[in-house]
Amino acid sequence: MMDLKQPDIVEGDVMQAAAAVAVRSAVPANVTPFRARSALRDVSRAVPPDSTREPGSLGHDADEIANLDGIVTARMRLAKGETLYRSGGRFVGLYMIRLGSFKTVLLADDGAEQVAGYHMSGEILGADGIGTSLHDSEAVALEDSEVWTLSFDRLQTLARDRMAVQQNFHRVLSREIVRERKIMMMLGTMSAEQRLAAFLIDLSERYRERGYSSSEFVLRMTREEIGSYLGLKLETVSRLFSRFQREALLQVQGRLVKLLDLMSLKELLGHSA
Repeated sequence: MMDLKQPDIVEGDVMQAAAAVAVRSAVPANVTPFRARSALRDVSRAVPPDSTREPGSLGHDADEIANLDGIVTARMRLAKGETLYRSGGRFVGLYMIRLGSFKTVLLADDGAEQVAGYHMSGEILGADGIGTSLHDSEAVALEDSEVWTLSFDRLQTLARDRMAVQQNFHRVLSREIVRERKIMMMLGTMSAEQRLAAFLIDLSERYRERGYSSSEFVLRMTREEIGSYLGLKLETVSRLFSRFQREALLQVQGRLVKLLDLMSLKELLGHSA
């Protein structure tokens, strides 16, 4: 085994250390001393503050629906990159994400793909197939994930008989409609920097609602997928991440992101709260 020895402390080192202490003690109390950036870590999968929750249990309306008797007909695990359902596939029910995350993708006639949505634990997939009994998009796992299949027929029956179930179900679907409307507005009216800021703020709020860190998380989509989702080129997304980091709005390390100045990101969108 290599013998590791502590380096000798010389008089110059002692003098430098004493000088450093003197400088720190001279800093006014209302001034925050500079600190080197720490290495980022994935805290988006840390245990939420409410330790009484079972894994994946979020207490949202979707979670309450999934806990109804007879609603869950199957539990499936998908590896990263596996497809839950495909465009044109038959609608067999809704899917609640218990663990992990998914992207939904629209396919153009020429085969080009457009990322249409990013979905995380506690959210419902498959509602696009309710009207025609066929899906018009495909859902792909962005990481190893688990979903529960929810019986739509059983859910409809319970919704007719129990007002609380109906209200929860409507809230779940309403959230999806509102999110799609926000995406349409974002693509139609926002600049490139506003789109990326809106995307990061949305992730922050969704993680916060689930009891996870709202300032430090992993981007499960690649930058190319984020660009497809935001209607931006890969080069534009990379340039904006670099710019935001230079301006100390965030810190990036691979796919790990730490939001350093959420207020300034919100100001890019024209609001401060």
